[in-house]
Amino acid sequence: MSEQDNRIVWDYRPGHYEVWYCTLSHRASGTGFWIRYTLEAPLPGHGEAYAQLWFARFDPADPSLTFGFNKRFPIGDLHETAHPFSVAIGEAIMRHDGMIGALSGAGHEVSWNFSWRPAATTHAMLPGFAYKSGLVITKVLSPNNNVPASGEIIVDGRRYDLSSDPAGQTHVWGKKHAYAWGWAHCNAFDDPDASIEALSVRLKRGSVILPTLTLFKLDLGREVIDFREAWRFPLARGSFQTGRYHFLGAGADTKVEADFTCRPDDMVLTEYVDPDGDPAFCHNTCCGDAAVTVWKRSPFVGRWREHRRLRATNTAHFEWGGRAGDVLNVRKNHVTLG
Repeated sequence: MSEQDNRIVWDYRPGHYEVWYCTLSHRASGTGFWIRYTLEAPLPGHGEAYAQLWFARFDPADPSLTFGFNKRFPIGDLHETAHPFSVAIGEAIMRHDGMIGALSGAGHEVSWNFSWRPAATTHAMLPGFAYKSGLVITKVLSPNNNVPASGEIIVDGRRYDLSSDPAGQTHVWGKKHAYAWGWAHCNAFDDPDASIEALSVRLKRGSVILPTLTLFKLDLGREVIDFREAWRFPLARGSFQTGRYHFLGAGADTKVEADFTCRPDDMVLTEYVDPDGDPAFCHNTCCGDAAVTVWKRSPFVGRWREHRRLRATNTAHFEWGGRAGDVLNVRKNHVTLG
């Protein structure tokens, strides 16, 4: 059922961008990876449509080995099928159950070939009405939010063997990136049954910057704590900056607080371009740390008591984005090949 949520949305008209990405953690080394297959259809006057292939490695043991690079392709090099789903950019293929590809340049040579068993259901990051509203200019779904990946990634001659390593795959599309955002994902806590996905967005309408909205879902195996519906918006808040994404949600009887952290050297600065030509800057890591604490109490009475505590080291993925890049602190750029 989740496969249909990966199918291409683009109707071949200008004013659209679309992304399929996977983040994963190689447990044996603590190394993280971020691979993206994208298309951009600019508005008239902002260039021709194109496809793009992105790769990044994050090495917490030696940050000098952390890097990202990408390559543009003519839109004619993008091919897609709906049944079964696949998106191909040149010889790189993204399927509903895995991906294969390669890139070389900027002093690096990489390849990837891994697969996963597709998830039974799609994780919707936004409330249901957002996917039907034309007012929501970017939409995001995770058809494979928490899946074990097996195969291999080879970076500059070093091979990373994947054996049911934690991965997540997401589909994003829209007319324009948010004015600013924070995002976090982790499915590699010290508790193997736990996973979390969070999103904080700050939208701009005309000259008005709206308050930040924070949504998240924490899956504890037998218990799910969900702060994604619109009526919960006032109950959650989030803040993001280089090296940290913090969010908190509190209802009558349950409270969740999460901290995602990393060193600036563990982040890669990536420049996106909206279909209208506006730039956006993403600061991403796939080797961060995460600390999540859950409290419980009787409804409206009593003291908060710690219920669960989760920790992840080098296996948390998060980013923040905005309309300017933190070039003073994040020195590694996602390089576009010539």
